[in-house]
Amino acid sequence: MSVLDKNPLRDEQAAYDFVEGIVWPDGPICPHCGNADAAKIGLLKGKSTRIGVRKCYACYKPFTVKVGTIFESSHIELHIWLQAMTLLCSSKKGISTNQLHRVLGVSLKSAWFMSHRIREAMTDKGGSGPLGGPDKIVEADETYIGKNESEFRDGKWHTKQGLGRGKIAVATLVERGGRSRSIKVENLRTDEIRAFVLGDADAKSRLMTDGSPIYAKMHRHFTRHESVNHSQGEYARGDVYTNNVESYFSVFKRGMRGIYQHCKARHLPRYLAEFDFRYSNRSALDIDDEQRTINAIRGIVGKRLTYRAADRKNDLA
Repeated sequence: MSVLDKNPLRDEQAAYDFVEGIVWPDGPICPHCGNADAAKIGLLKGKSTRIGVRKCYACYKPFTVKVGTIFESSHIELHIWLQAMTLLCSSKKGISTNQLHRVLGVSLKSAWFMSHRIREAMTDKGGSGPLGGPDKIVEADETYIGKNESEFRDGKWHTKQGLGRGKIAVATLVERGGRSRSIKVENLRTDEIRAFVLGDADAKSRLMTDGSPIYAKMHRHFTRHESVNHSQGEYARGDVYTNNVESYFSVFKRGMRGIYQHCKARHLPRYLAEFDFRYSNRSALDIDDEQRTINAIRGIVGKRLTYRAADRKNDLA
């Protein structure tokens, strides 16, 4: 049976019950006042009442499980939202706005907005702690995405030479056998990369990098700092290598080029959150598509994203 055939993805009441069981494992909590006393929360019933509506008798305000989440104020049915989350969580390289539009039967604008809200749920805003730790290895590397800029001279167009001309820089940390964390880097400055590495990697880890001078003197901050010299054809020396972070970049670039194709710099952090989430919840860690979707649903609370905040009109990238 397909994951999309499961009951919460086909029935609206089942969808509400499913999400409530994840968001409220110990019973409903009023998003307006924080009341969790079951005796002061009632389920409203009646022919004209929407599914899942409750009333808090501490603040006398109605609410559903959608309030205070990425689903709030959305007129799209909740089981359609769950289908979108399942598709985004189970597609290794992502799923395009056009594909969501065709599969779900929603407008192109709605599909774009839904995907960005889901990426917002995937962000690690709560902070799950630094990567690595004692006896663990963290790999660090940086890359570029996008196309080189062109300039017109001598009567024809020429691609500007030099690394990073018109491209967006990305820095990533990967904990071997664990999670990943990525950021958009403004200018690939040494201080910016070092701040990211020192802030998101546990100092008790072993740090593995390439021979870039950006990582010079990192041995002062970690248990050990070891590197491989790619310029001399060295890609592994025992357990010293950066293959895991390079593998992350491989999937990330295939997704950005083959699936999403266009990405403006201001959107990149949410796309990075999406790829980080799938990597940190991958099948190699015994997390299947269903559990990955459940983990994404756990991140919906407190992450409102309005269309205006997501972006402006005609920017479906």
